[in-house]
Amino acid sequence: MDLSFSPEETAFRDEVRAWVADALPADIKAAMERGEKVKKDDLRRWHKILHEKGWIAPAWPKEYGGTGWTATQRYIFANEMALAGAPDLPAFGLKMVGPVIYTYGSEEQKREYLPGILNGDVWWCQGYSEPGSGSDLASLKTKAVSDGDEYVVNGSKIWTTGAHEADWIFCLVRTDDTGKKQEGISFLLIDMKTPGIEVSPIIIINGDHTVNQVFFNDVRVPKRNLIGKENEGWTYAKFLLVNERNGIAQIGAKKHTMARIRKLAASTQLNGHRLADDPGYQRRLAETEVALMALEYSELRFLSGQKTDHAPGTEANMMKVAATQLQQSMSELFIEIAGYYSYPFDGFRDTEGSNEPPVVPEDAGGAMHQFLYGRASTIYGGSNEIQRDVIAKVLLSL
Repeated sequence: MDLSFSPEETAFRDEVRAWVADALPADIKAAMERGEKVKKDDLRRWHKILHEKGWIAPAWPKEYGGTGWTATQRYIFANEMALAGAPDLPAFGLKMVGPVIYTYGSEEQKREYLPGILNGDVWWCQGYSEPGSGSDLASLKTKAVSDGDEYVVNGSKIWTTGAHEADWIFCLVRTDDTGKKQEGISFLLIDMKTPGIEVSPIIIINGDHTVNQVFFNDVRVPKRNLIGKENEGWTYAKFLLVNERNGIAQIGAKKHTMARIRKLAASTQLNGHRLADDPGYQRRLAETEVALMALEYSELRFLSGQKTDHAPGTEANMMKVAATQLQQSMSELFIEIAGYYSYPFDGFRDTEGSNEPPVVPEDAGGAMHQFLYGRASTIYGGSNEIQRDVIAKVLLSL
């Protein structure tokens, strides 16, 4: 098993590293370094820079506007972007519904939806979870009833990230109540401007308006917006979830966070000495870096397997568990080092147009925000308890 990069892959890494250093806008990079939430307009600006370069959809086939890169090139690209301080772009269009459309959609649907996803003009959100249907997603109750050339949709979706800013939503809806619950689900694309849709904000623990509840009250959706076949949406949903979990390790982003932690520790005093020289801190840092190294080598091992056409199976579930647990332990370490500097943060006030000077060192910015938001990481994308059940059943035959 070869875990090293070839000369061609190393050259590709150097090309990406040089380009992003020059192309990433300074104000966006500075906001990321301060731990601030990057606004939609800035994300869209970065999206269009990547699109103009031709690097906006690394995993897409070239025929649909992708790069045609190998799995290793995509891994290198994602890590170099994160190490350079580039923000993550919303995954709902590029990594979730886009691949579903070009894999299962009609030619008309591909022509209609893929260009807007690629150029950043159309933003998407995901309508999966419902009140009472989260980890047990197949128990969803939002119904789509056939009426001529339309479906009439009633129900609600919850924890819908970015619904207040999205143009479209892709939804799992129930089109048949008979038989197994997984067999009566369809995959529907819905314009968020359609009459009968109401978006209600949910303010999460860090003070952000990130998620929402979306209500559908007699929402009429053209049947041409159905992806694939009616009642086969569970197949497309599983395909999407595998895509969602690929790359969840986010090695580059974690290395970037570790660099911030080390920098903060080097400038923080503890009993007249640098915190970086404290044996207790050094032990915690070493434990975290060993866990990060183990995660990185696990991902490289999976990449090596994909070179021999080994498609990821339960590996994606295992990576999800390990990566999110490490994310939480890193945010705990960050907040312990930041100490009382972690308490003042901008989550509970509107920062739009604010010109207030920062009240904490720049290196400590976002520590509390990161810690609080990360509490959900072991739940979203399929809770870690469910992932362990899948691993036990598929890998261990329990």
